[in-house]
Amino acid sequence: MRLARSRLALWARILLPPYLIVVGFIVFSPADDTSQATGPLAWVFDRLDELETSFEPGYVALEFVANIAMFVPLGALVRLAFGRIPWWGVLALGFATTVTIELVQSTMPSRFSTVSDVIANTLGTAVGLLLVRAAASRVGNQSLSE
Repeated sequence: MRLARSRLALWARILLPPYLIVVGFIVFSPADDTSQATGPLAWVFDRLDELETSFEPGYVALEFVANIAMFVPLGALVRLAFGRIPWWGVLALGFATTVTIELVQSTMPSRFSTVSDVIANTLGTAVGLLLVRAAASRVGNQSLSE
């Protein structure tokens, strides 16, 4: 069990830097580069358009969910990589990370900051923590879920 936990921590530590690089690219690229919806996101926008819904509410909801999803790995990877950090420390790290992102974005002419992004990203960190806790309780590894 200990060997499996150390391997899991190693993999989380390996995956954390590339994840952070991808998030950095997403949140710090000029808005023109990130506003081009492609792939699954374009498909979702097309379906919203077909439903003749107002694009603005649909976009706001989709962006909120995407911000949650973007930070789920942060909560999970940090918890797995550094199991000694208490859950509230991981949550505080997620909050501090998103506040930092929003402060930097507020200085960028093509970006804008919102409180809803801070809420969604922090919520995503919490979801990541909960997923690790649920997985740990399923396999009986309480050290990851505490």
